[in-house]
Amino acid sequence: MSDTVLEARRNVARANRILYLKGVVDGFGHVSCRHPEIPDHYLISCNRAPNLVKESDIVELDADSNPVGGDARRLYLERFIHGEIYRTRPDVNAVVHSHSIAMITIGATDVQIRPMFHMAGFLTRAAKFDIREATGRETDMLIRDPELGRNLAETLGPASAVLMAGHGATMVGTSLEEAVYRAVYAEINAGMQLNALRVSGNVRYLSDKEGDLATETNRGQLKRCWDLWCAEVNIDD
Repeated sequence: MSDTVLEARRNVARANRILYLKGVVDGFGHVSCRHPEIPDHYLISCNRAPNLVKESDIVELDADSNPVGGDARRLYLERFIHGEIYRTRPDVNAVVHSHSIAMITIGATDVQIRPMFHMAGFLTRAAKFDIREATGRETDMLIRDPELGRNLAETLGPASAVLMAGHGATMVGTSLEEAVYRAVYAEINAGMQLNALRVSGNVRYLSDKEGDLATETNRGQLKRCWDLWCAEVNIDD
C-alpha cells in the first residue's frame, strides 16, 4: 500500500473523530473519500461509531460499494450514499453523511437553508430530498441500495449539500478537508438561521455571488482549520 493511500486512510479516520468532536455525528453518521489512486473506488470505515474509528477500520469499496480484497467486515447500510455520489459527481472527492440536529430541523420544513455568513457561503447551492416522494412509498428512511443512492445523487445534482427530510444531511467536497469543513459549518449555519427566524422573518442572507466568492476564498484556507481539528483528535487510542 502506497504512502498516499496510507495517508488517505489515516485522514478518513481523523475525519470521523473530528465530526464527532464538533457534534456533527454521534454513534451514527459516516465520512468517506475517493480512493487517491483508483478513482472509482472509495475509502470508508467499516460499521463503527465515528469516535471509535481507527486507521485499521478503513475499508476500500468499489464503484458498486462492495468491499475489495475479500474484506468481510460489516459495512454501513447507507454506503450507497457515497458510492452513487462518486459515480455521478467526478468533481466530488469526499462525502459526509450526518444526522445533525439543526439540519434535520430545517429539512423537515418548507424553509430553504441559506448562508447566514461567509463561512457557509457554499449553502447558496443546497438541495432537499424526501425519500417518500422519491419512492412513492413509506420506508425506514435509509438509503440502503444503489437505486436509492442514485435518487439521492440526482437530487443533490451540482449542489454542495442535500438535506434529507426526516433523516439528516449529506455534504460533498472537492477534498476531505472541504467536506468536513462544510459539514461542521452547515450545522452552525443552520442553528444560526433557526435563531434568526425566531427574531424576524426578514433575514439578511448571502447572495449567490457573495456565496461563490466566499467559497472560493475559504477553499484556500481549509488547511488552517483542518490542522487545528487534527491536533484535537487522537486516532491511535
